[in-house]
Amino acid sequence: MMTGDLSIGDHQVAVRPSPDQELLSVKGPSGTTQPAGLRDQNRDVFCVFVHRVPPAVPRYKSEYNAIARQTAPVPTRGEGDAEEDACLAPRPERIHEGEQFLPLPLETGQILRERYIVRQIIGRGGMGSIYLAEDNRLPGRQCALKEVEQDPGLPETLRSQGRDQFYREASILARLDHPNLPKVSDFFSEGERDYIVMDFVAGEDLKKLMDDARRRGEFLPTAEVLAWGAQLGDALTYLHSQEPPVIHRDIKPGNLKLTPNGLVKLVDFGLVKTMVPDEMTITVIQGRGTALYTPLEQYGGDAGHTDPRSDVYAFGATLYHLLTNRPPAEAKQRFLQPGSLSPPRQINPDITEGIDAAILWAMALHPNDRPQDVPAFLEALETGSAATGGMSSPLSPRRLFPTLADRVLAGGVAGLVLIALLATLR
Repeated sequence: MMTGDLSIGDHQVAVRPSPDQELLSVKGPSGTTQPAGLRDQNRDVFCVFVHRVPPAVPRYKSEYNAIARQTAPVPTRGEGDAEEDACLAPRPERIHEGEQFLPLPLETGQILRERYIVRQIIGRGGMGSIYLAEDNRLPGRQCALKEVEQDPGLPETLRSQGRDQFYREASILARLDHPNLPKVSDFFSEGERDYIVMDFVAGEDLKKLMDDARRRGEFLPTAEVLAWGAQLGDALTYLHSQEPPVIHRDIKPGNLKLTPNGLVKLVDFGLVKTMVPDEMTITVIQGRGTALYTPLEQYGGDAGHTDPRSDVYAFGATLYHLLTNRPPAEAKQRFLQPGSLSPPRQINPDITEGIDAAILWAMALHPNDRPQDVPAFLEALETGSAATGGMSSPLSPRRLFPTLADRVLAGGVAGLVLIALLATLR
């Protein structure tokens, strides 16, 4: 019997396979087993029972009876009972997908706040799902419902701080207005889950466009990628210029959507951070972003070390991936194995030396060695795309010949980063 498909409190979950479906059963602390539901192997959904196997599924009766005999007597109903009343175990809070236990998604048709009707899941992550929903107060309006669930294993004080932080940052997002950002129109909480409501952005994400090009044996046109990058840079410059500055912290091709009219939209604000002076952001609640695009300083126990230069790193890593069809080496790997990041020009010869240098500059491991803001990176890209023999170097004399103070500072930060890395690698 296989285990690990669902997590229900302190229970383990076992799976009993059938020809085209799986019978999910719950194994409690006492060793007893109870049926929990059916999952269709051809879909990402399953039926969870609250009392017993529905009479409408007779072929599972023998498996149900075999399991039920191992348990204490369970109240049963007649064969004519309504199917929706014929359920057996508590509805699980999280489900297992790949190597993650993810929050159980909302059901299609479920209504939140007596307003938002869930239509389908359009994204999944360790902190929750993103749903396409309809706003029943504005007929015809579709919106994206971003779900954030705090880690139930955290102490109550940290979860309370996390919710306070959510409301504080969501209120700032609701004030943003930029053509390359979806408009946030509402935010609220239900139970342990927080929700942000924003415009639904139609179109394909840039990761899909890149994957399609790779399957054709092609690279995305460099000029087109740089044009998308200019739009992204404009959005980031706007975010970083807010008071307090807004740091996205999860920039990647999958979070950039290209609309039918050619606009690039930076979506998914699940890991956003506002830079309030002397405030420690609880990274353990918010997550750390996607490893391929995450700078070293974002791996600390708090987000106090992240600033606009963290987004510059992710911006450079995103362009690297889009231009080469190959994800960059993770920052942790590069720290432990210097030289593991191949220059993008070695992979795609259409990239100029100047663009190659600009991207590698943005992806420097130490924040002080990167462009200090997005406009500086955009300027380097523009210079690099116009140059034929390479960029008129963005490397300042100070970066080429660091002072003693620089070396001492770099050594101290490297030590802190190494401690953080060892903690994350345990």
